[in-house]
Amino acid sequence: MSGFFEELQRRKVYRVAAAYIIAAGFIIQIGSAVFPAWELPNWTLRFVVVVLLMGFPIALILAWAYDVTPQGIRATPGSHRRRNLLMLIAFGMIISAGAGFFLLPRASARKIDKSIAVLPFQSLSDEKENAYFADGIQDDILTNLSKIGDLKVISRMSVMSYRGDAVRNAREIGKALGVATLLEGSVRRIGNRVRVNVQLIDASNDEHIWAEDYDRDLTDVFAIQTDLAQKIAAALQAKLSPTEKARLDNRPTQNPDAYLLFVQAHEYANRMDMFNDTSLKAVPLFEQAIKLDPTFALAFADLSTVESWIYHSLDPIAAWREKARLNADEALRLQPDLPEGHLALGFSYYYGDRDYGRALAEFEIARRGLPNDAQAYFAIGAIQRRQGKWAESTANLEKAATLDPKNTNVLINLCFSYMALRNFEAADKILDRAIAASPQSFQARALKGFMAVLWKGDLSAAEKVFSSVPLENDERGLTTWAQAWILTLERKFPDALQLLERFHGETMYSTTTAPYPKAFAEGLIYLLQGDKTKAQEKFQNARVVSEKLLREAPGDAARHAQHGLILAGLGQKQEAIAEGKRAVELLPESQDALDGPRCTSALAQIYAWTGEFDEAFRLLDHLFAVPNDLTIPMFKLDPAWDPLRKDPRYQALINKYSAKN
Repeated sequence: MSGFFEELQRRKVYRVAAAYIIAAGFIIQIGSAVFPAWELPNWTLRFVVVVLLMGFPIALILAWAYDVTPQGIRATPGSHRRRNLLMLIAFGMIISAGAGFFLLPRASARKIDKSIAVLPFQSLSDEKENAYFADGIQDDILTNLSKIGDLKVISRMSVMSYRGDAVRNAREIGKALGVATLLEGSVRRIGNRVRVNVQLIDASNDEHIWAEDYDRDLTDVFAIQTDLAQKIAAALQAKLSPTEKARLDNRPTQNPDAYLLFVQAHEYANRMDMFNDTSLKAVPLFEQAIKLDPTFALAFADLSTVESWIYHSLDPIAAWREKARLNADEALRLQPDLPEGHLALGFSYYYGDRDYGRALAEFEIARRGLPNDAQAYFAIGAIQRRQGKWAESTANLEKAATLDPKNTNVLINLCFSYMALRNFEAADKILDRAIAASPQSFQARALKGFMAVLWKGDLSAAEKVFSSVPLENDERGLTTWAQAWILTLERKFPDALQLLERFHGETMYSTTTAPYPKAFAEGLIYLLQGDKTKAQEKFQNARVVSEKLLREAPGDAARHAQHGLILAGLGQKQEAIAEGKRAVELLPESQDALDGPRCTSALAQIYAWTGEFDEAFRLLDHLFAVPNDLTIPMFKLDPAWDPLRKDPRYQALINKYSAKN
């Protein structure tokens, strides 16, 4: 044996063996990372491992028989005893077999991708209203899964885009949502009996991993949801902490009628769209559910979240803020560890009080309890944006978009961030994602047209989008306001007035929390036409409406800013400036880096309308240097800045910031 090992050393077989093992290990490591990314079948990596193992004895034989010399490859001189060669082959095969024993099982075992999307369940019930019930079952299963930190679960808004699809391509859906598995199913409800059929599907090949059927009483619906969540976690090898298991076992209500009302309310609460917001319809349904079950903590929490949203976006009346706080507190009194309760309290602090510190603390608790819920990341990112932490905000909003890739609300908010930063290329790509995710969403298409105005001063895209919308059912007046705004920018003043005459409401919704008096829009147009008499008449009417709006919500900065502009139109200089300053005091940029500049912009406009050009240009110079939606193309286009155009500083400002905007 000693002669054999001396011969191995002389023939440099050790070196070849070491080099081969290092090279083979490198190839296997690269293959294990690259092959799954290329979506190659698992057998391809096993094949590579087998080839490398078979090649090891061959490499040893070649190293034994030949040397690499300066003159080329030559047969190794010396004895070639058959016994030594056979021993070499035997050693090589033993080493290959041993390596194969450890490597092949690892190459065969695919790493479990613990990601899932719960697709909308098909309703097989005869009663149409039971479609809500199928959505509720699906939504609750999704919510239960989202509480498991070891899973990646796509949020509700993204999966709902697949509702009603008769034929689903698992591979395409998996790729679009970034998940490895899908859960789909059907629900049939007859009286108090419920039949649920579900299938867990491998998104890579459309194969069923397992299927389950449940036939239970309506009161057992939560047991079905808990059982499914646990089976899915086991199938995906997700670890469940004791806290997560306890949350899965918890039943939100024992009252089936309250549960059905909750499901219907949830359906409305999730449709938050600037042009088609149905969240107000959710309120009475949540309230009825709570009346049937006063211990329904989750219903209190979701009602609070809706009320905070209404206060923030639609109607900043103190009553909404107070109700939201009371209901969030009640949810946590009933169930102190309820993540949705902390989420609701966070929105109450954020939207109701602008108390960012307390809101962030609550959102962090909610994020830990709902690690797959996009809302928590979205809320944290929204606050960071208002704090001026733009990079951190964008990262959290992008995380929310990863968890909820088809949620247009998340994507549009991400777009708002890029627009404020004047990164219109990035904003445009985000809007394309939003439109692709929800082609029927008017908000995304409208925003794309609006952005073309800010970015390039191009009114054609916005005009095309809004002109396609009939005004007959425009009860809120938002579409009327938008069309009149576009016509005013185009300086088609008679057309704008004719359009406004067709709207019979007193106020119109706009892009702020301040309802826009129709008379204010008319007064501005008459002023631009040079008809001061009619302008004063309309501004006076607008003032009466604006004063009423201020009495309803005296703390709303947008209403003070708007009132200041109306007073400026009436020529009441000092009062107008005071209102503009009051708006800035209520919402300073130091407190809100997103909406604060809008108040600053309104004050600059008031200064321009009242002849205080020095102050107007001072504020404008600041506004073009910080993130907000005032751009040079818009500055050049908007007639509101007409009083400044003859001042040399107007063109100097354009020259200074044209390259940056």
